[in-house]
Amino acid sequence: MKKLAAALLFALLFPYIVTLAWTGTVEGNGSRGGSLGGRKILLDRGTASAYMDMEEYLAGVLAAQIPAEYGEEALKAQAIVARTYICSRMGEEREIAESALDMDCLEGKQLAALWGEQAAENYERLKEAAEATRGLVIACDGALIEPLFHRASAGKTRNGGEGYPYLASVNCPEDQEAEGYLQAATFTKEEFAERIREIPEAGEVAARELPGAVQILASDEAGYVSQIQIGTGTYTGEEVQYALGLASPCFSVEEYEGGLRVVTFGIGHGYGLSQYGAHRLSEEGWTAEEILKFFYKNIALISV
Repeated sequence: MKKLAAALLFALLFPYIVTLAWTGTVEGNGSRGGSLGGRKILLDRGTASAYMDMEEYLAGVLAAQIPAEYGEEALKAQAIVARTYICSRMGEEREIAESALDMDCLEGKQLAALWGEQAAENYERLKEAAEATRGLVIACDGALIEPLFHRASAGKTRNGGEGYPYLASVNCPEDQEAEGYLQAATFTKEEFAERIREIPEAGEVAARELPGAVQILASDEAGYVSQIQIGTGTYTGEEVQYALGLASPCFSVEEYEGGLRVVTFGIGHGYGLSQYGAHRLSEEGWTAEEILKFFYKNIALISV
C-alpha cells in the first residue's frame, strides 16, 4: 500500500509516464494525454495535474460506489453505469477534469482502509468488471441517459416522470433484505426543529408542537415522501432527508421517548438501478445487460 501511495505521489510530481500497481497509467500534464488513446480523465489535484485513461480510472470509481463482494454481473452493470455518467459529462470531448465529475475515486491508502487484506483481490474484481465492459454505455433514443443508481430501494424503484422515460418503477422485494434497509434516527424535539429550520426558506416550527406539527401530505407510488408539512413549511422528502441526515427519503415520523424517531426504508434516492437488487439478480444468473434493461427501460448498450 505504501508503495502504491508513493507511486501516485511520484506520478503527480514528475511530468512523465509511470505505471501504477493498481490505478493504471498516468501521464504528466505536459502532453495533454497524447499517449493515452482513449478517453481521458485529467487528475487536477492540488498544484499538479496528470492524465489517466478513463477505463483504468473506473476501478477506483467502482470502489467508491459499490461493495466489491457483490455479484460479478452486478459489478459489470455498475461499471457501465459509471462509464455512462463520465461520458455524458464529457459530451463531444475526449477528456474531462476530475473536478468536473463530482464523483469519488478511491486509491492507495483509501483502498487499504476500506478492504484491509482483501484490497488487492477486491480491486482486481472491479478492474475486471471495467475491462469486461470496456467502452459500453447506456443510451435511450440515441442519447446517453442520466444513469441514476442507489444502494437499495424501499422495495420498489421510483418513476422518473416526464423527461426520463427510462426511469420506470420496478418491484425489488429482495431489497428489503439489504443490510441497512431499515434504519432509525432519534431526535429531541429541539434538535428536530433546529435541523428543519436550516432548510433554505424554511417555515416556522415550534419544538413544543412536535410531532403533531409533522404531516406527510403525499408519497409517490414507491412509497417515497414527495411532500411533507412541518409547522408552516412544506418540503420535499429529499429536503427533509438531507436536513436530518437520513438514509432515504422514504420514511415515517413518530413520537419516541419524549422526542421523535424517524424510520427510513431503503438506502438512497430510489431512482434507477438498485445495487443490491442487481446483486441478487446477478446471483440468479442474470447478465449485466439483462440487469440494466430491468432497471432502465427502452435502452440500448452502445460503444463509445
